[in-house]
Amino acid sequence: MSTAAQTLISPAVRRQTIADALRRTALRVPNKLGIVCGSASWTYAEFDALVSRLAAGLSGQGVKPGNRVAVLARNSHGFAALRFALARMGAVMVPINFMLKAEEVAYILRHAGAQTLATDSGLAELAKQASALDTKVQQFLWLPSEDPSEPVAGMLNFHELAACTSELAESGLASHDLAQIVYTSGTESMPKGAMLTHDAVLWQYVSCVVNAEIAEQDLALHALPLYHCAQLDVFFGPAIYIGSSNVITSKPVPDNLLALIEKYKITSFFAPPTVWIALLRSPLFDANKLSHLAKGYYGASIMPVEVLKELASRLPKVRLWNLYGQTEIAPLATMLGPDDQLRKPGSCGRAVLNVETRVVNDDMQDVKPGEVGEIVHRSPHLMLGYFNDAEKTRASFSGDWFHSGDLATIDEEGYISVVDRKKDMIKTGGENVASREVEEMIYRLPAVSEVAVIGLPDPKWVEAVTAVIVLKAGLSLTEAEVLAHCNHHMASFKVPKRVVFAESLPKNPSGKLLKRELRLAYA
Repeated sequence: MSTAAQTLISPAVRRQTIADALRRTALRVPNKLGIVCGSASWTYAEFDALVSRLAAGLSGQGVKPGNRVAVLARNSHGFAALRFALARMGAVMVPINFMLKAEEVAYILRHAGAQTLATDSGLAELAKQASALDTKVQQFLWLPSEDPSEPVAGMLNFHELAACTSELAESGLASHDLAQIVYTSGTESMPKGAMLTHDAVLWQYVSCVVNAEIAEQDLALHALPLYHCAQLDVFFGPAIYIGSSNVITSKPVPDNLLALIEKYKITSFFAPPTVWIALLRSPLFDANKLSHLAKGYYGASIMPVEVLKELASRLPKVRLWNLYGQTEIAPLATMLGPDDQLRKPGSCGRAVLNVETRVVNDDMQDVKPGEVGEIVHRSPHLMLGYFNDAEKTRASFSGDWFHSGDLATIDEEGYISVVDRKKDMIKTGGENVASREVEEMIYRLPAVSEVAVIGLPDPKWVEAVTAVIVLKAGLSLTEAEVLAHCNHHMASFKVPKRVVFAESLPKNPSGKLLKRELRLAYA
């Protein structure tokens, strides 16, 4: 069709946005259970109608297409509805990590230029403190929580806005318009805002549905924070897109998770390895009560091989997927499926449907099997760039590929294994040591529950390989035993120079280990 002919067709006819995906699901399965959270329960038709009313209510309060609306809230039905309401009206969602301090939240609010901030009762004080630190926030929206809570005085009320009777004006929204700015976790530098369009997120939904086998008959539990792109866009969004039933909780702790899995007969569940490990260690763990669980997903870090074996033994009916990616690719990039978990242990698999992935050297040449290089991607999932940061955008897309910053190897079959973040490679005595390789070795010790290996400043070695270990309850282990085990199996330069035993390891709410905090604590 010629360009002239194309102008005769309204963009709305061919539009596919995040909110359009919800509406089409509601038309297909209107009476199916869509959302459960606490005492709230909505069919897809009810959810879709509420989203439209909420969008109209926000529009009536001055929120316009393209406005950035920040969300500082724990998982709830309110968060879920707001996510799709913003998409429907063409506003840009800016989800914020609720574990941040006021100054850190304020940085994101300032950088994004958000004028509206949505929050819940438990985080209202943090929201007010952060907003007062030279931001542009002019109004607050109170969201209901999983547990009953009272609206916060002086804030727009979710329930009142969701009762709006006005029709939402057509926004002229297009598929390629900006849907969200998701800020990176800032483990290496100040957070960067990845700009993701509706079509980027939706192409990613398609990859998730196909490669992770997200299906209409799933009954999914969403427990990790929705502010994080993994829970929001790899699981919750695709589940809405395909028409699964969804249970939402804000408490990713073993007693709550195990109870919900049993109560609702959950069939699909995602968590990082740290949460899977916590479930296995819980005194409440009973495989019989998880008998309906069929699909288990993990990400954020590689599952230790010994834990994979334990999961296969204690939950033999659960098929496992490892999903790897990062915020900038919306976020799914590669997948290791159920048949390869023990055949390719430690691998993050191969590129998913709508992603092209390579492992390259500094000259952008493909590395040979077994050689270490950097993971780079091309995909319609990818972000437009970093918000208000042209320099970092150019650097990340040098050579016309997106540079992940992750170091990896690739084997003869094309399976990728992440070695480390570039920043996490330990340089000791002139040698490079991948922290994950040392961690996998230490995980072989039966007494080890969790371990993180970091490099600490050292006058002799430049960086000393250091292992921080959490033991399983009731078991013991000494530094000498750890060193003897590593010396027996690894080159001497990889063996930790120091072993520290700790009660726990610092993590962000998505379960990712915060090695930066460990370095500060033990330097």
